[in-house]
This record gives sequence, structure tokens and C-alpha cells, in this order.
Amino acid sequence: MITARAEGDETPLNMMARERGSSTVLRIMLGSQLRRLRERRGITLEAAGHSIRASHSKVSRMELGRVSFRPRDVADLLTLYGVIEENEREAMLSLVAQANRPGWWHNFDDVLPNWFEAYVGLEEAATRIRSYEVQFIPGLLQTEEYARAVVLLGHPDGPDEEIQRRVDLRMARQKLLARQSPPHLWAVIDEAALRRPLGGREVMRGQIRHLIEAIAAPNITVQVMPFSAGGHAAAGGPFSILRFSEPDLPDVVYLEQLTSAIYLDKRDDLDRYQAVMERLCLDAIPVGETTKALTKILDEL
Repeated sequence: MITARAEGDETPLNMMARERGSSTVLRIMLGSQLRRLRERRGITLEAAGHSIRASHSKVSRMELGRVSFRPRDVADLLTLYGVIEENEREAMLSLVAQANRPGWWHNFDDVLPNWFEAYVGLEEAATRIRSYEVQFIPGLLQTEEYARAVVLLGHPDGPDEEIQRRVDLRMARQKLLARQSPPHLWAVIDEAALRRPLGGREVMRGQIRHLIEAIAAPNITVQVMPFSAGGHAAAGGPFSILRFSEPDLPDVVYLEQLTSAIYLDKRDDLDRYQAVMERLCLDAIPVGETTKALTKILDEL
């Protein structure tokens, strides 16, 4: 529960909002807080929905952080849940505006699918991002030329302006790796993705050189999954695992499909994907040999 605070003090939620700036995560945390308050009082979703003139499904979506919050709805729910201390109510309500504040990615609404918007917000707030890629270089590590080639694969008939907007979005996402207190990105890239000359030979050579430069940063780790490894645990396809510093926020597994995405946060799913990721890291070329492996591929392109 959010407690009253002295002038100038910050709650963990306020600190997270200031440091991470992700309205997506803040909505999830506010929703979790409302769910705990409701369950503590033994109030059903139906009763909660009735109190704000809405369906139980809306309350459920609020608790999952999948919709924006109306201050009036939050105030009514707090009353229903017995939160009557003025300072405590103000602490919660003051965060509603922050949770509803559009992130920078909303400037790309014209090219940002709804199913990917949640991922960008989670990515912005993550402290650790682990990913496995089999077909492409991870988006956070792509050069602009390589990113354009990837975008054109999915939108071959798109107008030039739209293609550039999609590339600009990808480049904007990469800024989080250079910010103060950046997340740690650990990517395992299949050798096939590194040898496929997407965009042409020179574009691919520039991309490999970019990877070699990128791994010099202390928060970026890359491993290569060689052809010689044969079959491996992630034969089902690429995935990412995002971890957050907030204890109330579980890890999230992200699985992207052609026109949609799946987000997994149940313990059994997380444990399984964590185990697969650990196995991938063991089967891949050791971190200390990544530069040598990338240089060899570069020389052979």
C-alpha cells in the first residue's frame, strides 16, 4: 500500500516513474495496487465494476494495466476499498496522471501497432533484456541501413515516408542503451542471421562492424549460436525476456508473430523460457570469443 509521505519524499512508484519514465509499467503497478486493495477487502470484480459504473472486465483490465485510469474511477475504487486517509488517497491519485502520460513512442502511433506498443513501454522500463534471434539482428542493435532492409521486407509497398517513420521508431528505441543507468542487453544471435546478407553485402558488413563496436559497451553482451551447435532448445523461434527492478512486476516473455504478439508472465512459462535461455548461452560461442567469431564472419562476407 502507498503510505503518506513527508514533503519532498518520494514513494517507490514516484521514483520509478521519474527514473524509468514508462507509463506502461506505472499502469501495471497501479493496477496491481488496486487489485491488492480489492482482494484485501474481499470485494468481487463485479462489485468493483458496479461502483464505477462499468463492467467487471474493465476493472480486470485496469488491474492488469491494460487501460488508462480515470481519476474519478480510481477515487471511487479507493473509497470502496476503505482508503479514506487523505494523504494516502492523494499519493495514489497523484500517480494517475503519470500513468496516463503518453510515452515518447506515442509520437509514432501512425506506424506503431497496438500489440507492439506494450512491448516498447516494457522495454523502456526493463533493467535486463535477454533475447534470442534466429532470422534478424535484434532491433536494439540494428544499423539504420539494416533496419530499413528489415522494414522493407514486411512493408514492400510502403511509401518512403512510412518506411522512414518505421526506421526512425527503431532508432529511437535504441537510445535507452546509451542513457544513464541503461538496461543490460544480452542477445544470442543465430549464425544464420549474421550470414544472411539482408540489404546487400555492404549493408551486412556495416551491421557486423556495428555489433563489434556495440559489445565494447559494458551493458551489451552478444553471443553467436554457431551452425555447429546443430539443433538446440530454442528451435521454436525467437523470444525475449524482460526483467524489472520493481519487485511487484514479474519478468515478461515476449513472443512476436507476424501480425500480433504474446506476452507471458506466469511462473511456469517464465521458468521454462529462462531455462531455455540458459541452455542457449551454454551452447553458444562463449562471450569472450564473440569478437573473434564476428570478425571471422565479417571477413567471409
